[in-house]
Amino acid sequence: MRVWLCLIAALLSVAPAWAIDTERAYEDDAMQARYQRLIAAVRCLTCQNQSIKDSNAPLANDLRREIREQMAAGKSDKQIYTFLQERYGDFALYRPPLSARTALLWFSPAILMLIGGFAIYRVISRRSALDTAVDGD
Repeated sequence: MRVWLCLIAALLSVAPAWAIDTERAYEDDAMQARYQRLIAAVRCLTCQNQSIKDSNAPLANDLRREIREQMAAGKSDKQIYTFLQERYGDFALYRPPLSARTALLWFSPAILMLIGGFAIYRVISRRSALDTAVDGD
């Protein structure tokens, strides 16, 4: 009995190796690579910070199917991104286009780094001024 349990446990542990690759949507490697690139660049709207490539949510499945249908219709990547953006908003794309609405999103890292650099400069200059004032006494 133990032998059978060990055999079943061993078979279950290697079962993922037998799993069918459900994400293989195309036989053509170029189309498959394009599909993988597209689904990696689209955010799952129901998950927290996951792409639809990584999500198992029903909406992610629908979005993957929609992308496959649009690819089959001959639409370009830009047309697919535009469709998703118009339907779901800028949040659907990991790299939203630069516009007046998304300018803060794009430029906030640089602005925050400039503010941080200025703060560090001020702290260092005040400390060096304080050190020279203490040494001068």
